[in-house]
Amino acid sequence: MRLQRAAVAGLLIPALAFGIVACGDDDDKASSGGGAATTPGEAGSGNLTVYSSLPLQGGSRTQALAIVNGAKLALEQAGNKAGNFTIKYESLDDSTAQAGKWTPETVSQNARKVAQDPKAAVYIGEFNSGASAVSIPLLSDAKVPQISPANTAVGLTSDEPGAEKGEPDKYYPSGFRNYTRIAPKDTIQGAALATTMKEDGCTKVAMANDKEVYGAGLARNVESAAEKQSLNVLFNEGIDPKAPNFRSLASKAKGQGADCFMFGGITANGAVQLYKDFSAAIPNAKLYGGDGVTDSEFVDPKKGGIPKAVGDKVKITVATLDPGSYPAEGKAFFAEFRKKYGDDNPDPYAIYGFEAMSLALDAIERSGTGKKEDIVKALFATKDRSGVLGTYSIDEKGDTTLTDYGLYGVEGGELKFDKTIKAATS
Repeated sequence: MRLQRAAVAGLLIPALAFGIVACGDDDDKASSGGGAATTPGEAGSGNLTVYSSLPLQGGSRTQALAIVNGAKLALEQAGNKAGNFTIKYESLDDSTAQAGKWTPETVSQNARKVAQDPKAAVYIGEFNSGASAVSIPLLSDAKVPQISPANTAVGLTSDEPGAEKGEPDKYYPSGFRNYTRIAPKDTIQGAALATTMKEDGCTKVAMANDKEVYGAGLARNVESAAEKQSLNVLFNEGIDPKAPNFRSLASKAKGQGADCFMFGGITANGAVQLYKDFSAAIPNAKLYGGDGVTDSEFVDPKKGGIPKAVGDKVKITVATLDPGSYPAEGKAFFAEFRKKYGDDNPDPYAIYGFEAMSLALDAIERSGTGKKEDIVKALFATKDRSGVLGTYSIDEKGDTTLTDYGLYGVEGGELKFDKTIKAATS
């Protein structure tokens, strides 16, 4: 699923040749590049549109805007072209100000808009796994290629441990698999969290989840991985995100001798209060979370996030790594991003936006025709692609072969990179 800011090493890169305006408060939804769209023909030329659907309001806004800007940069570097096709980019918002996060209604609206557009080539989204559970069926029926830059829930692509009954088939009612992702799934994140807890000396782990597709799935993956590493999970309990506090659950954990706590869920679903209550009930407990709690609304006390005393105990896993840990192409990307947008400390999710757009353009070009079904085939045929994230393939289920997760602490209201985790998955 998702990350706050990390320090970036600077590299001097020549100025880019094409101009695209950086995102602002309202123009994030505006398109960039391309001209008037025309239906692609057999000749393999014409105008096509790449859409993104991301939460541009609420707690994930920072990461979402970074993804949008990364995507714009990739399109700019490609000269708004994919082979002989001219590409237009349109950024859609899947969130509302009132909810402060994505909503099923906005996701459905976005997916239907794209499904009905004959010039739509690729849909980059969603940021949240639960949102993709809404958009995938609509886009699958319309055979629209989909690339998520951040989803990690296992059940979106497979029935491996962590998936719910009926997953993933229920997301593909027509049987057409259109969905791919470039972030490692939660079987890997769950193993990364279990590996970290084991290394930190946890003996009795209390767990909670927010009952959403991502949160419940991640918690199940951590539970499964913990069992393989002989970690004692006391309980994994679903919470009511709207509850005023979680003191009774924290008291239950204390009574059972918990020395560690892990939450599977997103910030908007009671995370801050949950961690505060567990920290108060078990002062010496180590606290852990997945990429769902990586936004500033969780880590920054000035924005209503966890107090410093709680943050000092927290460790979080995220698919994004420290910018300096990426290959040369990734380091060059961050240097160009800094130069383009005047951001000395880019959000690490920017690189996922860049790679998602780059993969989309590559698949459109490799499709030859620009037709949706051919682009999907090209996505699933991606093998040993050398991109800014490293070298990876897309497997038959739509998953990336990348496996590294970053481990972060909280310092000064921001996430601070600790190390890259090579998780024990067996």
